[in-house]
Amino acid sequence: MSFAEVFVQAIPKLLNGLIVTFYMTAFAAIFGLLFGTLLCVWRVYANKVVSFLSATFIELIRGTPMLVQLFILYYGLPVYGIRFSPLVAALIGFTMNSAAYQAEYIRGAIQSIGSGQMRAALSIGMSKWQAVRLIILPQALRRVIPAWTNEFIYLLKYTSMAYIIGAPEMMAQAKFIASRNFEFFKVYLITALIYLTVVWISSFFFAWLERKLRIPGTVVGER
Repeated sequence: MSFAEVFVQAIPKLLNGLIVTFYMTAFAAIFGLLFGTLLCVWRVYANKVVSFLSATFIELIRGTPMLVQLFILYYGLPVYGIRFSPLVAALIGFTMNSAAYQAEYIRGAIQSIGSGQMRAALSIGMSKWQAVRLIILPQALRRVIPAWTNEFIYLLKYTSMAYIIGAPEMMAQAKFIASRNFEFFKVYLITALIYLTVVWISSFFFAWLERKLRIPGTVVGER
């Protein structure tokens, strides 16, 4: 089969898989940001017990391969009567993994903010949690956008591992198509080009978002 014929045959199923890929990426990135923000705040500002538990979760997730986590969720938990569909197991795994990494990104952004801002907030009568919510976090979440961009792109590519547990994302569709027409090189090349295009578009979007939300006066040479 020619490349054009393979493309016409493969593209409908690959685009269906791309929708699932986008869904998993967006879900994990958004809920990973929410959960990661909580983990970060607990680790930095909560009492010692909560901080220790938060740090333990973060290091446990960051210290083990994502593939192992997916296998535990999909193949390991059924032994204890907990069963997830392939898509749900993938969503949980990617979200936990993203949350752990995003918590560290946000912690770095918080630590880049001068401690004088917290002291100033406390001196005018704010509580610690008011200062965190109204002063520290808004700045940190802006500063973390470049790291969040990388996280989104990593997630977009890492979702390809979900095919191993049967989630119907784009890589699973590519494997199915290639096993039917035996045009492995052409099918996987088309899949790689789709990933490349999506990553390229995402990079431009987040670069625009970073410029839009940049804190004035934080760029060297800015007037």
